[in-house]
Amino acid sequence: MGWRRVAGQIGRSVTVWAVSTLTMLLLAGLLPDFRLQSPDGDSATRIAVTAACGAGAFGLLSALVWPVLVRMLLLVPALFLGLLVFFLNGSLLLLALRLNPSGRGEVAPETAVIVAAVMSAVASATGGALAVRDDDAYRRRLLRLADRRRRATLPCASTPGLVCVQLDGVGHDVLTAAVRDGLMPTVARWLATDGVIPPTHRLTAWRTDWSSQTGASQLGILHGSTYDVPAFRWYEKDRGEVMVCNRPTSAAELQRRATARTQEAGLLAVDGASRGNLFSGGAGEQALVLSIATRRRGRENRSRAGYFAYFSDPANAVRTALSFFAEIGREIGQSTRARFAGAHPRVGRGGLYPFVRAFATVVERDVVVAAVMGDLLAGRTAVYADLVAYDEVAHHSGPDSRDARQVLKRLDRSLALIEKAAEHAPRPYRLVVLSDHGQSPGETFRSRYGLTLTDLVRAGSGLPVPRGAGRTPSGAEARAAVRAALGRDDSESGPALRSEPVVLASGNLGLVSFPDVPHRMTKEEIDARHPALLPTLANHPGIGFLLVRSAEHDGVVLGPCGTEIPLAELDERPGPLARFGPGAIDAVRRTHAFPHTADIMVNSWHDPATGQIHAFEEQIGSHGGLGGAQSRPFLLSPLTLSVPEEHGEALTGAERVHGVLRRWLGELSGPEVPLDAGPERRAA
Repeated sequence: MGWRRVAGQIGRSVTVWAVSTLTMLLLAGLLPDFRLQSPDGDSATRIAVTAACGAGAFGLLSALVWPVLVRMLLLVPALFLGLLVFFLNGSLLLLALRLNPSGRGEVAPETAVIVAAVMSAVASATGGALAVRDDDAYRRRLLRLADRRRRATLPCASTPGLVCVQLDGVGHDVLTAAVRDGLMPTVARWLATDGVIPPTHRLTAWRTDWSSQTGASQLGILHGSTYDVPAFRWYEKDRGEVMVCNRPTSAAELQRRATARTQEAGLLAVDGASRGNLFSGGAGEQALVLSIATRRRGRENRSRAGYFAYFSDPANAVRTALSFFAEIGREIGQSTRARFAGAHPRVGRGGLYPFVRAFATVVERDVVVAAVMGDLLAGRTAVYADLVAYDEVAHHSGPDSRDARQVLKRLDRSLALIEKAAEHAPRPYRLVVLSDHGQSPGETFRSRYGLTLTDLVRAGSGLPVPRGAGRTPSGAEARAAVRAALGRDDSESGPALRSEPVVLASGNLGLVSFPDVPHRMTKEEIDARHPALLPTLANHPGIGFLLVRSAEHDGVVLGPCGTEIPLAELDERPGPLARFGPGAIDAVRRTHAFPHTADIMVNSWHDPATGQIHAFEEQIGSHGGLGGAQSRPFLLSPLTLSVPEEHGEALTGAERVHGVLRRWLGELSGPEVPLDAGPERRAA
């Protein structure tokens, strides 16, 4: 049996080499700057030998030298990766022709890039086609591409494993619409929407906390706690620091706090893998995990190892690089078309954004999917991976846009690839697909009213506001409110302040903090210091409600026309929270109890009929606060697992989702390990 396997491998290698030789001969005939013969001419046999030697040398160099080059690439910023892939691949071809014993090969450097790219793509396609015909060969190929070896010291269990794929930012309604419109046939097959075959999965909607963003949701899902995460970014007075969920140092601190609070290592602590996430989940295998990105490289820090695992195959590198630049072109074309068509709402999509989009929709997707496939073939017990492509595109194009819907089609193909890899895994798997939040559409606050939240806060505080904002209707209203409250005209300057407020935005959730006051200020203190600020904010048409601390009532919700409702009375009279739907009151009360909640929490306007909001960031598809589809993600789970909602209760909060996933691991005989499981678990 072993000799037969070796013979098959030799046969496939010879076939790939022969196809590469033919490809080189064809390119030499088509490209004027690439030749395989001397200027005086050679026989057909001599040319064929030259091509065969060149193809063989290029293949050997790709196998031996390329992995070393990729390790060096780990030190290079990801946005330059595509250019370097082509340059290095072309350099290998030039070197292969120089080493050719016939001495006949010659190619211009710029042509070498094209020839090397085509040869790598053809070799990859040929090898893949041959391997697919042999299940064992196909499994070995996937293992090689993902750089995962079978673990001789850790035999794989026969019980099912759990793999969770997070489709970042895909709301429940967006998913159901995509399935209905035929954009996601893999998911449609699981749900048996055609009624021909029985379903294999169930679809469940769940509700986020007030902070409807990846930092809070993924921390809750992986580590079981969303406590004291009031937004995507917030100011902590005791540390004098702005926390940002996608900043490595902040992610590491949030993971540390969650672990200390729950006294558990995380969802993935037992034989788990974390791929492309903000947090590790306690996994021993990690790639592209932000919370460990600042640590020194070592066995416990393999955050960028996923790049090496994927790009160590030059064909992978070329294919992804080609897709990377194609995605850049697609974004430029789509943004240009939207601009000339006068699409509304619209935000700027220039600068580095096309490169950022291409990285999120191509590089990150390819690396994470390959890593997950390797984890399945290695038989890991629990895997959690995040695919961020849709979220990135929807922010700038809109959650229901054609651009974002095209991304959903490609994500569905990624799910199909993972499903295919699971068929070759050494143990059965239960594939769960979920999202961390949705997105709500709407014109930005700045576009609608001509000023930013920072401008409005400064106006309400009596501070100078940019002239452009002052000329807008809302800017004038804010100025008028300040003059009326302070009894001053335009010639008078604002009050002397010890420091300016810190204004931060997380989608349609704004946070205002006064850094020179060590505690969370009360409404009474804010009114004494800035009499016009709270009325200016509460009465602005683009703002839905405010949450502030109160010396008299502990906490109050403020709305237009002097509305002021204590938190304890919201059940009887929800006031401005009524339009934000069920769960809004509990979410506001919970956030009010956080130690690092801002002095003023500002949630934008929301139209229940259309689901639209006004983001305080430059995003026409946004999330982070209350209002619309952003608070309604989904959980797609196999029917072989128990129902997510116990006793018919609605699934509310990421911490509840964490509990459901833990329950499923228990059903699949996956043990739950306490925090003192060992130093390796604690380090993760």
